Amino acid sequence: MSSESAPATPVAWAEAQRIAFEAGRQAAGEVERVALADADGRTLAEPLITLTDLPPFPTSSIDGYAVRGAPPWRVLGRILAGAVAPPMPAESGVAIEVATGAMVPDGTEAILRTEDSRTTADGRIEGTPRTEPEWRVPGDEAARGEELFPAGTPVDPAVIGLAAHCGYDALPVRRRPRAAVLVFGDELLTEGLPGQGLVRDALGPALPSWLRRLGATVGANVTAGPVKDTLDDHVDAIRAALDSADLICTTGGTMRGPVDHLHPALRELGGEYLINTVAVRPGFPMLVARVPGPDGRDRFLAGLPGNPQSAIVALMSLVAPLLAGLSGREQPRLPEVTLGAPIRGRGADTHLALVRVDAAGVAWPMAHVGSSMLRGLAGAAGFAVIPPGTSGEVGARAGLVPLPLVNGERP
Repeated sequence: MSSESAPATPVAWAEAQRIAFEAGRQAAGEVERVALADADGRTLAEPLITLTDLPPFPTSSIDGYAVRGAPPWRVLGRILAGAVAPPMPAESGVAIEVATGAMVPDGTEAILRTEDSRTTADGRIEGTPRTEPEWRVPGDEAARGEELFPAGTPVDPAVIGLAAHCGYDALPVRRRPRAAVLVFGDELLTEGLPGQGLVRDALGPALPSWLRRLGATVGANVTAGPVKDTLDDHVDAIRAALDSADLICTTGGTMRGPVDHLHPALRELGGEYLINTVAVRPGFPMLVARVPGPDGRDRFLAGLPGNPQSAIVALMSLVAPLLAGLSGREQPRLPEVTLGAPIRGRGADTHLALVRVDAAGVAWPMAHVGSSMLRGLAGAAGFAVIPPGTSGEVGARAGLVPLPLVNGERP
């Protein structure tokens, strides 16, 4: 539907997440092949299939002796890792020294560990091989052609290592979605101390980092603003961002006050609402719209409220699933936590309550959680989800919208 005929009824929070994810998935970026060194944080566009058996040949698990027949064994030579092992001679009572990771000769009946071996007076070795196998057979870890990970898997260092293990030099991945940030509001300062009716812009500096943690590419100088509170300036700023961004995140102007020009700007640019307000507290005046780009390809615009905590609620409610879809990933399932203190419900709306989570998985409500506050957010692990018509009682289980990883750990 067009922005001019936008519905007044807020969308249920869970449904809004689904709509945002599906919209992103339908517009997922094209496939590109990147070197393994550049694949971290990307998303597999195709299943990761083994190109060979793992291991590709019988491999010694230990330093020792490949033996054939009964002891004592006459040592015929040595095989180091990286060398091709000749077959074991047909005669009995022979051994070939093998290093860990070396190819095991065909015809080997057992491998005797070095520490279990003894050398006889005539230079032979003897000892008792252990009962468990001491070498890995081809396909022990994975068989050639086996699917290790499906398309949509996030690539991390472990996946990169496994891909190299399988013989890959590059991986097919989805292009990262490109994001830009537009900050609206004449009341905002970009430097110095707030005062005399002006406040510091806290979202312009922070949103690019949040977006990168959610999987977007955000280059330098992608935050524009504060954009002046006029319709023409809003239209011009959005139009300029459409040139290079797949997703534009705006802050402020999502209501319909005297200086809220986002809705009229969307109407002028031919925007189409996918979501216009969500039944969630805080942050309900949030939106996602499609906007035609200069090349005819649709872009997405996510309108975040101007209050900082409300903006992050909108970011995690709409932008996170949208970027998951655009990146070719699955929509993540929410982990659950146990509530350590009561959290009130918000009537017919979903309540996203900032919480910290202790080592036992118990969630505790944060202080300083007003819509305009950031202190509680800075120490939180995420938002506990209190569904409509309920309250969070002590000991109850609740979904958790986790904040993006920071240096590999939850805050």
